[in-house]
Amino acid sequence: MKNVFSGVLLVACCMFLWGHRLPHCAEKISPVTLVWTDSLVGDFSFAKKWSFPLGVERKQDGKAGCADGGFCPQRCYGMLDDNGIVLNDSAAIFYALLDTTYMYHTIKCNAWCYEYAGTDFITVTRKTNDTISCYTLCDVATHSYLQFELIDGSCYPKLVLKSIVRGNDATFLCKKGTMTIDRNAWAKGILKAYFHFDFDHQNTQEQNMYWSGLIHAPIN
Repeated sequence: MKNVFSGVLLVACCMFLWGHRLPHCAEKISPVTLVWTDSLVGDFSFAKKWSFPLGVERKQDGKAGCADGGFCPQRCYGMLDDNGIVLNDSAAIFYALLDTTYMYHTIKCNAWCYEYAGTDFITVTRKTNDTISCYTLCDVATHSYLQFELIDGSCYPKLVLKSIVRGNDATFLCKKGTMTIDRNAWAKGILKAYFHFDFDHQNTQEQNMYWSGLIHAPIN
């Protein structure tokens, strides 16, 4: 059902965006001043949830296997029975090929932007002593991602669309926002934060473009 939804969403995006040229955005990011707190309040229970990598799901036998969509290594499909369950005599090779890593969720968010169906993952990387780079992950249904850097007490967010429609890639820069970070989690190498960013897409006839949510992610 999830893959059917993704397919419908992709078609809907194509129908909407053909003939809908995305407006350009502002030329300069408005920095967001970081707010620090010793104890950030919020429901961060999402950090205990996990998902398999794209193309992997739990099958009827309770084990990880190939989901619909054709994202498994091609060799794996020859090791399945008619119900998509891995054959016993092929299990060792199958699971050596298939990535069944538990991917713990690092963000809980909602947004209004183009070609967006949600994400559970954000990558946080320390570039220098005073610069942290962050970006959310896309998938088959989500083609917009949030990207921001934390530099010297300020956050510089932008929203990037890698469109399925030729010529509609776009970058939208933050015009205002807020971000609060848990100081104690930061000291332990974890970005635990609340954020809300508004973006300039210069089209007053549409809903305000925004991205907001909670982050609980290790700083790599």
